[in-house]
Amino acid sequence: MIAKKVSRVSVYTVFLFVFCFIPTFSVNLLAYSEVEKYTLTPDEKNNIDIFSKTNKSVVYVTNTQLQRDRFSLNIYEIPAGAGTGIVWDKSGHIVTNFHVIKNAKKIKITLWDHSSWEAKIVGVAENKDLAVLKIGAPSKLIFPIQPGDSSKLEVGRKVLAIGNPFGLDTTLTVGVVSALDREIEIDRKKIAGLIQTDAAINPGNSGGPLLNSKGYLVGINTVIIGPGGGSAGVGFAIPVNEVKKIVPQLINFGQIMRPIMGIHVLHDSVARRYRIKGAIVLEVLPGSAAEKAGMIGISRDRRDNIFLGDIIVKIDKHTINSQDELLSTLEYYKPGNRIVVETIRGNSKKKLNLTLQQPE
Repeated sequence: MIAKKVSRVSVYTVFLFVFCFIPTFSVNLLAYSEVEKYTLTPDEKNNIDIFSKTNKSVVYVTNTQLQRDRFSLNIYEIPAGAGTGIVWDKSGHIVTNFHVIKNAKKIKITLWDHSSWEAKIVGVAENKDLAVLKIGAPSKLIFPIQPGDSSKLEVGRKVLAIGNPFGLDTTLTVGVVSALDREIEIDRKKIAGLIQTDAAINPGNSGGPLLNSKGYLVGINTVIIGPGGGSAGVGFAIPVNEVKKIVPQLINFGQIMRPIMGIHVLHDSVARRYRIKGAIVLEVLPGSAAEKAGMIGISRDRRDNIFLGDIIVKIDKHTINSQDELLSTLEYYKPGNRIVVETIRGNSKKKLNLTLQQPE
């Protein structure tokens, strides 16, 4: 009889436990799930923090050109393209791609507060696809971006791109560094040392920042490779260390101040037409280092027959296949450096020693 009572008490206790505590546990579990549903992951929080920290440093660049109406002959402005830029310093300098502002008659910069400012071109480096503009906005609207160190990048590192794709306002995309030291061709000009990323870079992102996971600038987005110009997982950016070297020269001089030999060379289109590899020397300037080294340019005889002089094919260990490669190679040197220039003259090779000069 006692055993039966104990059994009934045990069953009653278990029933009370199930009835009273299980619903409470279920409610707590449901509440936890609701909270977890809206909790940010560390990576999401990082993305949001970086965008908040840097979006005021990103600007919208509009390129306007002039066009004549073929019937009325009136000249009017037409939108010719748009892209992105970054605020470089408190003086109002804006860095973007050269191809974004190419042939522009008027350039408009739109800041984070949607105010618009007319920009003037300060300097361009076409071979590097970089340009520096300047606006007269008050300092309270100017938020310069913080440059990082692109030499620290590794394949697999997270990167973020901010831009204005298709004219949409400040859009963020996220990816990784997929390759380093890439070389591509833009408008028949080779640009080397680029960062390759799978962060979506669409038309309009050009000139915008590529950022690391700390929010520092590591590159300037410059080009995409994909069907119809759309992002297909392959985008490229100019390393910030290259940008840091070039931008001060564009601000101070309007161009890259590379050392000179004292020559004029023919455009690469001429060399391609005649299937000539190298930089064709057109003219050697009197009193220049090239003249002192014995370099000669193109000459004519009395019958107007043209004779090629030197074709530069190598500087020290750097092979020269074009005018672009000659200019890029000279950027490795400073005025006063001694170089060995290898040329082809007629059917023979020449090695000329000369000292590079300060650009005038």
